[in-house]
Amino acid sequence: MKIQSDAVSFQSTGRTFRTREGALLTALETVNFEVGAGEFVSLLGPSGCGKTTLLRMAAGLLEPSWGKVVVGGRPVTAPRPDFGVVFQQPLLLPWLTVFKNVLLPVDVQGRKVSDYHQRALELVEMVGLKGFEKRLPSELSGGMQQRVALARGLIHDPKLLLMDEPFAALDAMTRENMNIELQRIWAANRKTVLFVTHGIPEAVFLSDRVVVMSARPGRIVKIVDIPFPRLREPSLLGTAEFAEVVAEIRAVFDEAHAPNAPHASQAAA
Repeated sequence: MKIQSDAVSFQSTGRTFRTREGALLTALETVNFEVGAGEFVSLLGPSGCGKTTLLRMAAGLLEPSWGKVVVGGRPVTAPRPDFGVVFQQPLLLPWLTVFKNVLLPVDVQGRKVSDYHQRALELVEMVGLKGFEKRLPSELSGGMQQRVALARGLIHDPKLLLMDEPFAALDAMTRENMNIELQRIWAANRKTVLFVTHGIPEAVFLSDRVVVMSARPGRIVKIVDIPFPRLREPSLLGTAEFAEVVAEIRAVFDEAHAPNAPHASQAAA
């Protein structure tokens, strides 16, 4: 069977780090799971459980200590120009306008920037910032800056979009609005997305599947399929069905982090 070019596979993947004192710290135990082409998968777990480590390995920014990460049948060994990354902080260049910040990745990659002007305008409009193209980051709210970062992550039409808690620094209302916008944008582009979050409702609303992880050393506790059809309306957040799925994942999470919880091997739903 032909492997689609934007499918992601973590194959017996783990990672250790050397502390300043010289001790070896296991951050991530052996992990096996896949993200299908066009699928939206969230990594959910406590701080320090290896979520960002997994994301950085998928991005080619960090090498596994053992195992490998495979995209489209090829191991990831270095950053790739066909990946997009959106970080927790927007990381916009303060001296560049919204329009030029969106175009920055194609400039860095040595592509012909003028070829992407129309796409940049379309993306700015898609994320709800039409009319702000000439504004500087200092003239934007936090939510607006993160919209620019999202457009920037999509400018080069990446096969894989990696998102590391992109809305964590936003207030609750802005974060909810950004979740709704992200789902709309994902539906329009159907990118393969790996999304890191601490928020269970956020993961349930956005995802096709949620990968629940244990505390360090991180391992997969369970993978939960989300049953709700697309597109999901904001009203879903107030339904009993939504609350049931959130409660199911919370129960898995709480059991995995109970003081006497067994250190079991990873399991999948």
